[in-house]
Amino acid sequence: MTSTNQAVDCYRSHFEAFERTLNGESQSGLHQLRREAMGKLSDSGFPTTRHEEWKFTNIAPITKIDFKPVFSSDAEGIQADQVRRFSFGTHHQLVFVDGHFSIELSTVGTLPKGVYCGSLAAAVKVSGDRVQQYLGRQVKIDETPFVSLNTAFLIDGAFIQIPDGVILEESIHLLFIASGRGQVLIAPRNLIVLGKRSQASIVESYVSLKDSQYLTDAVTEIIVGDEAVLEHDKLQKESSDAFHVAMIHARLAAKTTFTSNSIAIGGSIVRNNVTAILDAEGSECTLNGLSLATASQIIDNHTTIDHAKPHCASHELYKSILDGRSRGVFNGKIFVRPQAQKTDAKQTNKTLLLSDDATVDTKPQLEIFADDVKCTHGATVGQLDADQVFYLRSRGIDEMTARDILTFAFASDVVSRVHVPPLRIQLEALIHGRLDQGRKL
Repeated sequence: MTSTNQAVDCYRSHFEAFERTLNGESQSGLHQLRREAMGKLSDSGFPTTRHEEWKFTNIAPITKIDFKPVFSSDAEGIQADQVRRFSFGTHHQLVFVDGHFSIELSTVGTLPKGVYCGSLAAAVKVSGDRVQQYLGRQVKIDETPFVSLNTAFLIDGAFIQIPDGVILEESIHLLFIASGRGQVLIAPRNLIVLGKRSQASIVESYVSLKDSQYLTDAVTEIIVGDEAVLEHDKLQKESSDAFHVAMIHARLAAKTTFTSNSIAIGGSIVRNNVTAILDAEGSECTLNGLSLATASQIIDNHTTIDHAKPHCASHELYKSILDGRSRGVFNGKIFVRPQAQKTDAKQTNKTLLLSDDATVDTKPQLEIFADDVKCTHGATVGQLDADQVFYLRSRGIDEMTARDILTFAFASDVVSRVHVPPLRIQLEALIHGRLDQGRKL
């Protein structure tokens, strides 16, 4: 039996044990969704490098471990000081420990009338219809086997709903903390819904209290209403022994503005899928990403921008900085549907290799089925410019500092696009720290 089959059997066993604890809830619509997802996972199994979408990323190390799903919250022993070092000063911070909401560690300030900002599990109990009209309806439960896995063990996560016309001045921080309590599956499910003409800035960050081997399998569904504006920032800085697989799926209505900034620093094997569907005229989408990898890390970014309607624009910039024996993957797809005339789409992928042993596989893709469009894409891979290093050294700067200056400048092109000042400052410090760490490895 292959490791992928063994992994499915283990999760099926965990699922059956989970079902036996549900009593009447086993007949709920939510559990029907879970059961369907478990069936999809059983049918598909986990991918191998023979699957086109996973050919550059071998997830065998993930499927060989029996990760135990975390079914209940346990934040005992976690102190506020431990949480504070991952915060950046916002008045609205939801804290999740191993994927489950902790009201004791969270702080939510005064919010405009009608805004819901809290636990998905609590929202399902209080107003299940309010949640289930969106939950699982944006991303297909069999989009990837890891989406199926997340849905099968869907219990908690963040639910944010902003009514029409509401503008949030303060950002909302969703802080996901891995406690490091063993080889566990952490499966948060986040649902973000913006009404017409609303505005918000939401940050997801994934961190760990200590180095340990676990699997984070996160899914975030985003619905952006007509003329709404959303900036969604994601920072992944998990344990160097952990595995992180995530899906962000956004559907944009008419004349919306959606920006995604994804920063990946931690993890052993990391896979990020970001999908944006421009589903009405006049919408605009921006996807930015930055990966910093060293040692033997693998960071794989797969993006999809689907121009489903005319008169829409998309802008994409993904960068990677790879050191040591690390490996990067970028696969960026842009679809322009036959009816999506007057599309304006730009995609750029750039990779900086800091060592001779670092590698990258990059595959920008354009599939255009309309004839009145402006679309460009491109990818570059290279090392630091020797002339630029020489110029800085001629000004009295030592070689290592010169290389750090140029590397930071390469990264700052993405970091500067984050419009949450405290987060941007934190990112700059993290990049400097990672460059210093890379020199010591």
